[in-house]
Amino acid sequence: MRSMPIYKAETPMVLFFRLGSLSVSKSQLMNMLINDRHNTFFHRNCPGSTKSRHLMDGVAEIAWYCPAGKPNDSFTNCIAFCNLHGDALSVEKQRETLTEKSSVTVILVPTLEKSQGSSTVISTLYKSSKPLIILIGDEDFSAVQMKPLKYKLGVKDRNQSDVSEEVKNIIVKILSGPHTSFKLESMVKVSGITVDEKETVCQKGQSAAMNIVKLIDNKNLANIKNHFFPCQGQLWHDWCKINKEIHHLKGHIEKEKVKKIDQQMKLRQDQCTASSEKPCSTLMELFTDSLMTLPPKDREFFLKWTQILIDALFTDDLSLILQKYDEVWSEVLELKKQHDKSDKLRHKQTDLEELSKKLQSATFGLEHIFREMGQIYEAHTSKKKQTQSQKTKWTKYPELAADLMISGHPMELMDGDAGHVPLIWIFSLLQEVIKKLGDKRVFVLSVLGVQSSGKSTMLNAMFGLQFAVSAGRCTKGAYMQLVELSEEIKKDFKFDYVLVVDTEGLRALELEGNNTLHHDNELATFVVGLGNMTLINIFGENPAEMQDVLQIVVQAFMRMKKVNLTPSCVFVHQNVADISAAEKNMEGKRRLQEKLDKMAQLAAKEEECDAECFSDVIAFDVQKDVKYFGQLWEGSPPMAPPNPGYSESVQELRNIILSKASSSPGITLSHFNNKIQDLWNALMNEHFVFSFKNTQEISTYRKLEVQYGNWTWDLRNEMLTIENQLYLRTEKGQLDNLKLSHLFEEMRKTYEKIKKDIATYFETDKDKDILVQWRGKFETKIKEFHEELVGGMQRKLDEVIQQRNARTNLDKKKTEFEEKLLQQSKELAHQFKGIAKDEEKLNFQFNKVWSQWVKELTSNAKPIEGIKLEKDQSAVLQELGIELDHIDESKKSQRYKDLSEAGDYTHYITFKKSMEGNVNYLIAKFSSCEQQTLIRSFINDVEQDCLKSIESKPVATRGYRSAYLQEVAKNIQKKVAEFQTRQKFTFKKEFTVDLSLYVFDRAANWILQSHKTYRDNNDIVTVLNSKKTEYYNIFRSFCRGNSTAVVFGEIMSKNLKVSTFEAVCNKTGVEIAGEMRCNVPAFSGNRLNLEKHVLAWLAEKEDFNSFITYIRNPRDQVETFIKDEVQKYMFTTYKDKALNILKKNVENISKFVCQALFEATENVKKNHGDTDMWVKEFSHALKPNLTLDTIYCQNFRDINNFDFLKEELEKDFVDVTENMSLLSLDAVMNCRQKPDQILIDQLCDCCWEKCPFCSAVCTNTLKDHSPEKHSVPFHRPSGVKGYYKRGTIDLLIDFCTTLVASDKTFHPEYNSSESIRFKQYADAGEKYASWSITADASMLTYWKWFICRFEKHLEDRYKKKFQGKGEIPDEWRNCSKKEAIESLDEMCRL
Repeated sequence: MRSMPIYKAETPMVLFFRLGSLSVSKSQLMNMLINDRHNTFFHRNCPGSTKSRHLMDGVAEIAWYCPAGKPNDSFTNCIAFCNLHGDALSVEKQRETLTEKSSVTVILVPTLEKSQGSSTVISTLYKSSKPLIILIGDEDFSAVQMKPLKYKLGVKDRNQSDVSEEVKNIIVKILSGPHTSFKLESMVKVSGITVDEKETVCQKGQSAAMNIVKLIDNKNLANIKNHFFPCQGQLWHDWCKINKEIHHLKGHIEKEKVKKIDQQMKLRQDQCTASSEKPCSTLMELFTDSLMTLPPKDREFFLKWTQILIDALFTDDLSLILQKYDEVWSEVLELKKQHDKSDKLRHKQTDLEELSKKLQSATFGLEHIFREMGQIYEAHTSKKKQTQSQKTKWTKYPELAADLMISGHPMELMDGDAGHVPLIWIFSLLQEVIKKLGDKRVFVLSVLGVQSSGKSTMLNAMFGLQFAVSAGRCTKGAYMQLVELSEEIKKDFKFDYVLVVDTEGLRALELEGNNTLHHDNELATFVVGLGNMTLINIFGENPAEMQDVLQIVVQAFMRMKKVNLTPSCVFVHQNVADISAAEKNMEGKRRLQEKLDKMAQLAAKEEECDAECFSDVIAFDVQKDVKYFGQLWEGSPPMAPPNPGYSESVQELRNIILSKASSSPGITLSHFNNKIQDLWNALMNEHFVFSFKNTQEISTYRKLEVQYGNWTWDLRNEMLTIENQLYLRTEKGQLDNLKLSHLFEEMRKTYEKIKKDIATYFETDKDKDILVQWRGKFETKIKEFHEELVGGMQRKLDEVIQQRNARTNLDKKKTEFEEKLLQQSKELAHQFKGIAKDEEKLNFQFNKVWSQWVKELTSNAKPIEGIKLEKDQSAVLQELGIELDHIDESKKSQRYKDLSEAGDYTHYITFKKSMEGNVNYLIAKFSSCEQQTLIRSFINDVEQDCLKSIESKPVATRGYRSAYLQEVAKNIQKKVAEFQTRQKFTFKKEFTVDLSLYVFDRAANWILQSHKTYRDNNDIVTVLNSKKTEYYNIFRSFCRGNSTAVVFGEIMSKNLKVSTFEAVCNKTGVEIAGEMRCNVPAFSGNRLNLEKHVLAWLAEKEDFNSFITYIRNPRDQVETFIKDEVQKYMFTTYKDKALNILKKNVENISKFVCQALFEATENVKKNHGDTDMWVKEFSHALKPNLTLDTIYCQNFRDINNFDFLKEELEKDFVDVTENMSLLSLDAVMNCRQKPDQILIDQLCDCCWEKCPFCSAVCTNTLKDHSPEKHSVPFHRPSGVKGYYKRGTIDLLIDFCTTLVASDKTFHPEYNSSESIRFKQYADAGEKYASWSITADASMLTYWKWFICRFEKHLEDRYKKKFQGKGEIPDEWRNCSKKEAIESLDEMCRL
């Protein structure tokens, strides 16, 4: 058995031509000789033919007859049949050339009567030594031999079959003797014949290919791959093996992981070394240089020639191996039939394995050269710190491959020999495709089926692809090929390309015994996950084979459903007999549906989900999504003609696929690229569903989080502006009732704009097909956020109204007192006009009467006393039965101050009597970090609840009551009692005392500040004393003889000063917060981005206590970071910018006030108004930016020159403006709208849930982001939190992301006896199931550096050691701070 290209085959050639015109069809006669069931040559009697011939005269066609090795073969050897169309007399050149090359010449003539043209030709051929057969059209005799090798026979009115049989017998007889041979390749040398090989472009390609082939010519086939392609051999296979082991770690997993990564790096180094040595470097250099330098057309010829020449080199060797394989396989089958269990069977099976390896080595083509390019690229890329000068041509490899892929060349996606996807190579290759094409949308069509089931043939026929289809060279692994949509049909689709993924057949013989089922499941899951549609190809009607395929496919679809991927599917049932029978088709579909439903139920059990039928797993209609194909050939090859029905079926299937594709948006190339990475990384782990991480979705969601932050900031910014306007009016008593509807109306314009922005984003973003799943949720979140903002603003303003209402009586008194004070100041001034210039005497006289005035005015008012918190705290605890000694001892030691930060709570507990026999055991278990964390969490929860309760009390409006502390203390006592009922211990009294004092201490500042606010607003003595300076100035002004207008101007100026200062500071605070929100990198992204900057900031500080605060109370540390950044921005980095914002606001408010003065004065003059009208007009003009205190005009009604008043106010306001221009940024930091608090409110309104293993905080921007699970890319070793191995003092150093890929187990609770595998952590309860922790092989450098940098600090804090199972790997100590910070960026980039 030998294979070779037909153009190289040496065969006899039988030439047919005619001289003159005949009624008998030459082509039809030839067809009967070659294959009487198929029109090999088109002729006049074919369907669709015509009598006239327009194009075929002078055209020579050739076809080969190939025997099947059966008794009914027409010929026993391969024979070429050449058909010269038209009258040979008129195409002399063709006739003579073909006659010279032929082994037998068959001439059809109308008659043998002499005619000048035909007689000469016949005479010449008759005299030549070559065999000749003459068919005469006007005679009807049987074959006659005129002389040796010369025959004639008549064909008139004779049966075509008889004529054909006679001609066949003559040809057989002639060819049984000596004869010349013909090789199509020899036609190249014939003068006048033009072939591709003579074209310059083809010759250039051939020449380049010859240079490569010369290198491998005469080399041992078995060693060629190892010799020329070392990187894809054992080195790559070992790397893949280790990579799979990394996802199944045991023992000291971090040390094992480091060890295996080192082994991988060494293998990569060996690949780099091997690739730079000859002959590999020579061959790869020749190949890549040709790809780089040859023009596109030349390059196509180069690739084609390379494959042709390589095939020619090894065809014989490959044929021999296949023949031997077939023989041994047959012997093995025979021995199995005989149930032979002797050594002979084992030896034969060993021989078969060896032959399989040889077959693998002998299968050699372009794909292996590209595979080597990929491995060389991966090896060099994996080497860290590669300098620019060291980079060589390997950096260009992805670009070269991208050019070929764009031109339609298939590229290997999965290495079938190693069973692995070269992720680095594929990622870079597709990135280059994106660079060249743009991020085009593609419809991914995946194809699955049993090996040698005609998948590749079907795809090639359907889309004109180039997948290998030879029996000995079935596709190994998976290949991808781009098919561009034509311009005329592109408008009907939402994508630009179809990307076809063809796979190595399921149940491949080469893989038998080598974990075939696992490989098949892996391959099926991979390609089904990649595809927008999967074509499942079933060959034949073998029930067992069909069931195996269906089980694999259904399980793959089940996995996709569980990770929210929804591809569609079409089943193609090939090689089905009698496909025309509709009833049989219906029966077949029914059986297929039953099998699919059964497989779905089985897969559901294995994948642990509910599914009763296949349509529960995927949208599937058995009537529309199943296509039956007949056989490709009509009959048995090699001479079987193609089945026209096959082509029709292919066309119908193509239409079905395109019809379904027309409603699909496809996916972008970048999404496809990410999907490859995600699917393969998940498949490396035992539990695909737990391990799958949809990078594209995560990336899209993170971008959406950034947009959400922008939308919420726009709403908050508008709310702050409105609040500033309404707050002042409310505080000054100009608003008594704030309806929610009014606030919503104020926000309406901004909210409507945000809603439009949201709709635009979801409808126009390039990832809109991914975004659609979150649209409803985010629209609801924005609505809730808007309502919460407005509700919060109403509550805040209502509180101001309540505070104002609470001091109504005081305000009435204040108004009365202020009028009296003003009048008395005016009267007193008249008495002391003589000493107006003596400031000291004026001051003395005013002080002398001031105390008397205040005493007279407040003689009946009771002053509000300060509060004594410490005394109240002790009294409250004593009332609850706690001894004073316990209270005093705790206060003296001040141990309660850091209660939530304590490392050990063992001294606070007493075990219950029922546990007394196991005290030592329980103490050991109690000392576990889980239990300590539980108590710490309880303390934090109590603190938050109690602070919330205290802060809900109306202290600022009604004052402090000791009953508030009493309520908190009782609540604490109740919570402690409830908590310890669920434990095996009770708390000592000291714990309740310390916890109560701890909460009191945390609430103290708020209570004191709120009571001060209450006192400042409600104590008449305090209020009047605060006015002393103001009335002294009025007194002094009157003393100096100033008019009423001047004094009124001074009062107004003082009023304006307070209002403008507050407005400028608040506006500046909001604007600085807005500037930082947009321009400070830490604040301009999502929650994850903020977390990254916080961690980088902590690393730069290198302060252990700050780290501990972050680990224990991450929100506190994040707020500290925000405050630190605001301080840095305003007082260091961007101080000038902040001052410019302040300056701009001062200038704007000054212009605004001057304009208001002008408008008010003009309106009063126009309407002949009085002072009251002027004040009203001026206040109205200042709205909504400024609001004045109520001005009482009784003492100033004599003012009638309002131009003079305006001038006086303008002069006074110049001083105010100058004072404002001297405002420092400290004033902004102390105003009501503090920039740091605004940013804290904006950035910290997110999720703060902690990982149940390592306590890393969730980085989702939304506070309640259900159903999305909690996640964080910055997981850390649990030893950072103080966790250690039970029964030891060994701190744990394992990362969650490594543990979930290992075979280790954990206890869900500190007192759990049951253990759960980390791979199945979601089974441990809601606390665990609500988290998504995916196995991550990336280098989490940050926390490795932290542990090494603060090793001693951590050991001292937790009284444990990094030893035993927690010993720090030496490689961790090489991590620098710079690398640690850089690793945060890598993790954020996914």
